[in-house]
Amino acid sequence: MQIRISWPAGNLTATVAEDSPTARALTKALPLTSTAHTWGKEVYFDTGVSVSRETDAREVVDPGTVAFWTEGDALALPYGPTPISRGTECRLASPCNVLGSVDGDAGVLVTVRDGDPIRVELIDE
Repeated sequence: MQIRISWPAGNLTATVAEDSPTARALTKALPLTSTAHTWGKEVYFDTGVSVSRETDAREVVDPGTVAFWTEGDALALPYGPTPISRGTECRLASPCNVLGSVDGDAGVLVTVRDGDPIRVELIDE
C-alpha cells in the first residue's frame, strides 16, 4: 500500500508492506494528523497507534526507511544520521518495526521543521 506524508513545505509518498500487525494498525488509523519532531536527520511524529515491538525490529536502518517507534507510538522517518549514529548510519532511538520505505529521495524530509503539522493518508489504489 502507499501512503502520502504531507507538511507545509512538501510531501512524499512511501510504500508500506501490508502484512504486519503494525501496518494493519496504522492503516486503520489513517488519515491522521500530528506534530512533527526532528532528531538529527530523522523526522518522527505521534500516530495515536499503540503496538508491540515485532521480532524483526531494527535499530540501524537505511535512509528512507518507514519505521514505527513502539516506545513513542510514532512513525520514524530517518534520512541520515541521528545524534546516536556511528558515522553515516541511520540509528533509531531504539529498535523499531520496519514498515517500508520512502518512494524516491528521502532527503526532502530536510524541509520538515520541528513543530510542523504533518498529515498521513492512504493513497487510493
